[in-house]
Amino acid sequence: MKNGISVRVTRWLRVAASTCVALCLTANAADLPPINLALIEGMSGPFANAGAMVERNLRFGVERVNAQGGVKLADGMHPLQLVVLDGKGSSEASLVQLRAAIDDGIGFVMQGNSSAVAAALVAAIDKQNAREPDHRVLFLNYSADDPALTNDACSFWHFRFDAHAGMRMDALADALKDDRAVRKVYLLNQDYSFGHDVSREAQRALKARRPDIAIAGDEFHPIGRVKDFAPYIAKIRSSGADAVITGNWGNDLTLLVKAAREQGLDTKFYTFYGNSLGAPAALGDAGVKRVIAVADWHPNVGGAASDAYYRAFRARYPAAADDYLVARMPLMIEMLASAMTRAGSANPLSVARALEGMKFDGEGFHPMTLRADDHQVIQPLYVMEMDKAGAKGAALDNEGSGYGFRTLLAVPAEKTVPPATCKMTRPAR
Repeated sequence: MKNGISVRVTRWLRVAASTCVALCLTANAADLPPINLALIEGMSGPFANAGAMVERNLRFGVERVNAQGGVKLADGMHPLQLVVLDGKGSSEASLVQLRAAIDDGIGFVMQGNSSAVAAALVAAIDKQNAREPDHRVLFLNYSADDPALTNDACSFWHFRFDAHAGMRMDALADALKDDRAVRKVYLLNQDYSFGHDVSREAQRALKARRPDIAIAGDEFHPIGRVKDFAPYIAKIRSSGADAVITGNWGNDLTLLVKAAREQGLDTKFYTFYGNSLGAPAALGDAGVKRVIAVADWHPNVGGAASDAYYRAFRARYPAAADDYLVARMPLMIEMLASAMTRAGSANPLSVARALEGMKFDGEGFHPMTLRADDHQVIQPLYVMEMDKAGAKGAALDNEGSGYGFRTLLAVPAEKTVPPATCKMTRPAR
């Protein structure tokens, strides 16, 4: 009897201790000040929907970290807190918000929906960190894909968690090279740094993989200002192009594919973002087996861990309009938290050093490595084709549209590694 009581008491103590650990971690994280992460993005204007999408994804990552007790620093567990600042999609407004974040003592800034804005932020952060080493800032880039940002314009204070334009284009071109029906392509892109990157990288990749393909047109349009793409669709039709290659995103992509559907344009679209933000619904049946997209992840990748992560996101954001998980974004938050824990500090310099060369398993379904040479993430890429939801390989749809994507080509992380030209200057202390 005495031994039985002893066993029961021991078990009770173990349960109590386990419960205490969980509760104490939660209480500790609530009691200690949060680590603020500033999101500077276009939350208003023509690309507000893209900004809202980013906020949802990052908030999902923050909440997952906090659900585990937060970030463990030397003095205990700290929660993360997302601070959303409207950069209005412009460099000028974003720089004003950067200054506000710095004045509020925020050491971590995130942005990505414009390479031009990203370049301006990197330059400003480099100056800030050199001028005020006690108030440094680390820049986390989740989408700005200009290759220069991790090549000739690389910075120790900048980390990119997305494949750059050249990496994405190589994956698209690997899929396109086997499409022998394509003999002429039309390049249509937004008229800013990223759009020009897509055009240049498309010509490079096609020359290497399909030199027989002719460029039927290479055109740029004002970013965020075109309301009717019918004139562009007419040009594409008259060019005789079999396919369109575009890096358009946000409303510029949605309106483009909507005009293609309305005009009955019978060409394939090889896109960077054709799986996102209303594009599948805008295309409808016209997009089935005609829209190709490239991404680091999509809902039909498959596997228990991937499926569970997606289900958790949908449980958090059940509205069909919110159904756009960009896995690298919340995983970026989780990787950042892991780096802080590894460093035992939220000091931007210490965290940057922890991130360099860091490997992260991506919740068991999406491995990520931050290459130390240039701070470019190396991760898998998927080229996918639009189809009706429920078709083989496309069990899940996008945004309740009835259309989903299935994998055409899965590119393992080690096959996506680009050459690096970065000559990085690292701080002495």
